[in-house]
Amino acid sequence: MTRTFVAVDFPQDYVGKIAQIQSKLKDFNIKFVDPKLVHITLKFLGDINENQIEQIAGALDGINIPSFEAKIENVGVFPKPKYVKVIWLGAEGNFGELHDNVESALKPFKFKKDRHGYTAHATLARVKYISNEEKESFLKVLYELKDIEIGTFHVDAIKLKKSTLTPEGPIYETLHEVRLSE
Repeated sequence: MTRTFVAVDFPQDYVGKIAQIQSKLKDFNIKFVDPKLVHITLKFLGDINENQIEQIAGALDGINIPSFEAKIENVGVFPKPKYVKVIWLGAEGNFGELHDNVESALKPFKFKKDRHGYTAHATLARVKYISNEEKESFLKVLYELKDIEIGTFHVDAIKLKKSTLTPEGPIYETLHEVRLSE
């Protein structure tokens, strides 16, 4: 079985900016995503059989959507500020349509639908535990980061990725790339 997802990668020059944002949260009990691995997930597929990879790649090749400009800005949280589990970067652009196209292309494979609908974002960190004593200063830092701007970039490809979980963190490998039309 291969753990997989479909994603949009960030440009390399975002790595330093992401690391800067994460450094502002370093005093809290948070598990950071490696800045080099931060991306926008369009669809998490979970464990699939190796022999499905080629079929899934073929289905994704059928996506015909124009490339677009995306803006990465704002730090937010899931599910809510009083009870934070995930810290994320917001993504503006045609991600909703792109997500819907991925869902449609993969419909024959009967993957689970997203429970909460789709919100384009890039996970920066997962919160393990914030004590009541830390909560006020934690929320203050989040508030300061709320309107941060990372930049804009051209989204011209989506990738089917393999995720291998290790004690040091996940290792991602691109299995297939689909270029969006210009």
